[in-house]
Amino acid sequence: MVGALAVVKPLPEVRVTELPQEDIKWCTVSLSDVLDTGKRLEASVFEVEGRHAREAVENCTWGTVPLGEPGNGLLEKAYYPGRFKRIYCSAECGVPFYLPSQMTDIRPKPDKYISALTKCDISDLKLKRGDLLLTRSGTIGNSTIVSQTLEDVVFSDDVIRVTPKNPIDLGYLYAFFRSETGYKILQTNQYGSVIRHIEPEHLYSICVPNPPEAIKKKINDLIMQSYRLRDESNELLDTATKMLVETLNLPPIKEFQIEQFGDGYETNNYSVKLSETNKRLDGSYHVPIAKAITEHLRRNAKELLTVGDKRVSKDIILPGRFKRVYVEEGQGRVFFGGKQLFELDPSNKKYLSLAHHGDRIKEQLELHENMTLITCSGTIGKVTLVPRQWERWAANQHIIRVVPASDEIAGYLSVFLSSEYGYPLITRFTYGSVVDEINATHVSQIPFPILADKPIQDKINQLALKANSLRYEAYKLEQEALRSMNDEVIFA
Repeated sequence: MVGALAVVKPLPEVRVTELPQEDIKWCTVSLSDVLDTGKRLEASVFEVEGRHAREAVENCTWGTVPLGEPGNGLLEKAYYPGRFKRIYCSAECGVPFYLPSQMTDIRPKPDKYISALTKCDISDLKLKRGDLLLTRSGTIGNSTIVSQTLEDVVFSDDVIRVTPKNPIDLGYLYAFFRSETGYKILQTNQYGSVIRHIEPEHLYSICVPNPPEAIKKKINDLIMQSYRLRDESNELLDTATKMLVETLNLPPIKEFQIEQFGDGYETNNYSVKLSETNKRLDGSYHVPIAKAITEHLRRNAKELLTVGDKRVSKDIILPGRFKRVYVEEGQGRVFFGGKQLFELDPSNKKYLSLAHHGDRIKEQLELHENMTLITCSGTIGKVTLVPRQWERWAANQHIIRVVPASDEIAGYLSVFLSSEYGYPLITRFTYGSVVDEINATHVSQIPFPILADKPIQDKINQLALKANSLRYEAYKLEQEALRSMNDEVIFA
């Protein structure tokens, strides 16, 4: 019999490498976390920053309190209306309907209208003042407060409505979820996995810092004052737009008389003189509404100029396309796009490298107070006035900058172009088979009315600039609240 001989070899020495915490994002993951995520081993499943955010809150000086189930925690209610199949219709026949992407706009305008035939209770969709709103799908975690501007507005069921039990928790919770720490917690679950959809139940287990009432009240007061200033700025702009409409005797946009080529056709039809084609053969350029508005302005304005006239604008800038080099926050220039154009503090900001793009930023991308911005690619015709907090920030090449001739016309220019009468005059220039585009030359050709009543025009201009100033004050108050949340609460 031959015996088996086993030889045991010593295991090689295992070296433990210390992870460079400042150079890469890292975290430890337990086996139970891996099993909870469906045995996924990709690093992207475990959001490092989300885990660190939860640790920061757990270790804060003031201790924590869970939001808890309604009635047993900080929340009185957390819900969203039941899902339903939407039936869209024209503006004349339906109710203005807002989408989650518009929730953070300072002054949202409806893009869609739902019919009364939609099988849902429209009243359940209306927002109630004093609620906190959170987007629950797609881009989750965006938040806003229902103030005067959004009260009774009909919003999508993709928005969670949260009613705090204590009124001072409204601004406090908003500031927490607007902070980088709270935003990350809202986007991840307890083991750091990124989630793409949240339900009200997900909120109940979230723990928030529990500082003294005096600190909560301070933060709440700053946030609520910020929203009051936003509402006031919207009222000023509504007043300015109303004055513009009345002075130019503009009828409702749908009441313009449009002449058609013939009445026996199922589609819209119209004729265009060869001399008026302007070398454009696309039907959208010759839409009768643009011609009707232009003729009305010519009859009722003192003078009909164009946006490119030197009495209206110094320059119209469309940046060239370029490959972007991004850097970390604090190392470059703030950079955002057209989707964030209506926000007080643009979300998802990025930072452009000054070393790679310094000259381009200075010559083309940089924003300055009281410029008028117009989106020119994809979604055409979104217009806003640059507030002071965006001074020297940068916006992408899908936004045209109109540099006003002076501050004496800057606000009036923005009010006209952002009105429902300015929109058709902008979008008529649209070209492109896949992605819609307009360029700086097109913007320079947009008709622009000078009012016969100079004091009224000056008043409209002043109202717009005052509204812009109020938005800057609102921004400062919110930033002060966020600094207090970070310095006095989360990282105290």
